[in-house]
Amino acid sequence: MPKPHQPPFTLTSRIVALVAEISERVGRWVGEGREAVSPRLRRENRIRTIQASLAIENNTLSIDQVTAILEGKRVLGTPREIQEVRNAILCYDRFSDWKATSADDFLTAHGIMMKALVDQAGAFRSSGVGIYRGDKLVHMAPPANRVEHLVRDLFRWAETTDHHPLVASSILHYEIEFIHPFADGNGRMGRLWQSLALASWHADLAYLPVESLISERQEAYYAALGEADRQADAAPFAEFMLTAIRDALDSLPATEQVTEQVTEQVTEQVRLLIRCFSGAEEVTSAELMQRLGLTHRPSFQKSYLQPALASGRIEMTNPASPRSPVQRYRLTKRTRQKRP
Repeated sequence: MPKPHQPPFTLTSRIVALVAEISERVGRWVGEGREAVSPRLRRENRIRTIQASLAIENNTLSIDQVTAILEGKRVLGTPREIQEVRNAILCYDRFSDWKATSADDFLTAHGIMMKALVDQAGAFRSSGVGIYRGDKLVHMAPPANRVEHLVRDLFRWAETTDHHPLVASSILHYEIEFIHPFADGNGRMGRLWQSLALASWHADLAYLPVESLISERQEAYYAALGEADRQADAAPFAEFMLTAIRDALDSLPATEQVTEQVTEQVTEQVRLLIRCFSGAEEVTSAELMQRLGLTHRPSFQKSYLQPALASGRIEMTNPASPRSPVQRYRLTKRTRQKRP
């Protein structure tokens, strides 16, 4: 079988340095037996990701409005903008079902992302397309009859490359934008697919608010794409994306970057419960259940709350009245300081 096409890019010294910086941070989490993103922050960052990725495509809905749609509430907005959010929520809910090197999964995801928004949702484009900034043509995508071959060849490269996943995911993102395989939705699919590729290396990277930084640096994002096109080399775009990933890691609150280091005697349920707390905050049992995604209170109390209390990992704010309707819970001082 012939080797897949090698996307053109230079492994610059800056790319190497950024990979080292990011890998050092991720390696520290792994070496210390902890994770980067708590369950609560995962949900918050997923909402930020959806809102920011769509904002780049001129969707005007706010984080509060995206949150409301996620919770099934009505919001004021155009039907298209609301549909875009609903589609993106469904896409990210299916995130773990897909493989970053599968062209078929890529098409399926596009079908969900662009449902009721374009006629060719879930299908490669059937006509030529150019990308404009204002009245200026900045990129002419490859002919439509080459798109499927280019995409499948790209994914074969992604599956077999020896390059670091941080580099390969950035090149994958750039090549998706270069090929522009769909009539619409290419930007959000490129960003989604890089996140998917990163998650195959380290799961927590799927929850980084990288899109929020891209939204804030939108002109630089497009400039990096344009410079990569001009040089016929994806390195400028890879440098931009790796910088965004590094900065997104550094933006995580310090309290969220320190998660539970548990002994063998602590159950997985207790470990998950402890990770729902941030520092010395006080929360209700209902808030804890929401953060864990649980709805069955007896199971929550039996498997999570009572073992955590019994082990001394958490404590009541009002221990004299265990059944108080205003009862709240917090990490014990020992857990906050040592997290044994």
